[in-house]
Amino acid sequence: TGNSSLPQENETKHPPFQYVMCAATSPAVKLYDETLTYLNQGQSYEIRMLDNRKAGDIPEINGKLVKSIIRVVFHDRRLQYTEHQQLEGWKWNRPGDRLLDLDIPMSVGVIDIKTNPSQLNAVEFLWDPTKCTSAFIQVHCISTEFTPRKHGGEKGVPFRIQVDTFKQTENGEYTDHLHSASCQIKVFKPKGADRKQKTDREKMEKRTAHEKEKYQPSYDTTVLTECSPWPDTPTTFVNNSPTPAPTFTSAQHNTYSYPNYHIQSCFLQQLHPSATIQETQQWLLKNRFSAYTRLFSNFSGADLLKLTREDLVQICGPADGIRLYNALKSRSVRPRLTIYVCQEPLRSIQLERQDAGSTDSNVYHAIYLEEMAASEVTRKLALAFNIPLHQINQVYRQGPTGIHILVSDQMVQNFQDESCFLFTTIKGMLSFLTV
Repeated sequence: TGNSSLPQENETKHPPFQYVMCAATSPAVKLYDETLTYLNQGQSYEIRMLDNRKAGDIPEINGKLVKSIIRVVFHDRRLQYTEHQQLEGWKWNRPGDRLLDLDIPMSVGVIDIKTNPSQLNAVEFLWDPTKCTSAFIQVHCISTEFTPRKHGGEKGVPFRIQVDTFKQTENGEYTDHLHSASCQIKVFKPKGADRKQKTDREKMEKRTAHEKEKYQPSYDTTVLTECSPWPDTPTTFVNNSPTPAPTFTSAQHNTYSYPNYHIQSCFLQQLHPSATIQETQQWLLKNRFSAYTRLFSNFSGADLLKLTREDLVQICGPADGIRLYNALKSRSVRPRLTIYVCQEPLRSIQLERQDAGSTDSNVYHAIYLEEMAASEVTRKLALAFNIPLHQINQVYRQGPTGIHILVSDQMVQNFQDESCFLFTTIKGMLSFLTV
C-alpha cells in the first residue's frame, strides 16, 4: 500500500536502466553525501547493465540493441573545465596508455565494442537489454596523477564513472538519449583501494554509536545514480587556419592579420560570461591567444572566466597564463609609452572656429604603445582613427622648416611620454605635426 501513496509524477521518472558496479562503497561517507568507491588501478570491475523498465516502457527498443558509452571523467568542476589539457598531459606522461579499457574476455553480452584513439577515457558498445550484460572496466589513471604537487600531492582527486545509453534513430544512428547515471570513485595504485577501505572501516569502528549514525553504511556494490547526459565534445569548431584580415569597422573590436604579428587595439574587449564557445574563440584570437584556441575549443565565456590564475599558469605556462589571466580580468599591462594624437581639422573648419571666437576644442586620442617601434605607431593610429592599415604608406614627422622626417624605431624610442601631436593625411601617407 505504501507505493500507492507515492506522487503520481514519480511513475514517469522510473529509470529505464540501472547500472551496478561490483565494488564496495566507503563507510566514511556522511549520511546524505554521495557514495564514494575506491578502485585499484588496472583491476577489472564488473558493471552490470540491467533492464529496469516496467511493462510498456519504451516499447520501441523491444527486440533491439541499445548503445552505452562508459567514461571516466573528473568529479571536480575545476578539472572538468581543463579536461582537455589534463588528459593531454596524462597522455604525454603515459604514451600508448588509455585511461579506461574494457576487459573484453571477462565481459558478457557486449557487442561491437569501440574505443576511439582520440578519447582515451571512453569505451562504447551495443547490448541487448533483455539479455544478461556485464561490462568489465579497468581504470588506469590514478587520482594523485592530477593533484598539484605544491602541497605534497598526497590527496588524490575524485573521478566519476558515467554511463550514457542511447537508442537507435530512424537513420540508424545511436544518438537518441535514453538514460545516464554515474558514481564517484577514487583510483589507487594496485591494492591501495583495499588498504584505504580498511583504514576507513577502522576509523568508523572507533567512532561512538551516536557519531556512526551520521554516516551511511558501506554497501557491497555501488549503484550508479541518475545524472545529466555527458555533453558530447563539439569538434566542428577547430580554428587552425590563419586569421583573415576583416574589414575595419570599429577601432576597439577588430584585429588585423599582419605578417608574423597579430595586432589588437590597446583596449581589451572584456570577455562576457554569456559568450558562446564560438565568441570565446574569437575573443582568444583577437587578444593574441591564437595558440590556445584548440586547447580551449570547448570553453564558453563562463568556463574560461572561472579558471583561476594558478589554473591558467598550469595550462599555458607562466608568461601566457598570467597574460591571459590579466586579459580576462581586464588588467591591461602598463604601456611603455603614451602619446596623444588629434586629427587636424580641415582648413574651412579652422576658419569657422576662428570667426566664432572658439578656442581649440580638438579631441585627442590616447595611443598606448606596448612596443617602441614605428610599426606599432602605425598600427595604433590605424585602429584609433579607423584607417585601413594597407592604405598607410609611410608615417612622417614634420621637422624644422616643414620638412618631413620618416618615423623610425629610433625616433619612437626618443618620443617623450605623453607628447601631443596633430596628424593629417597627405596623399595616402600620415604626417605628424608636433604640438
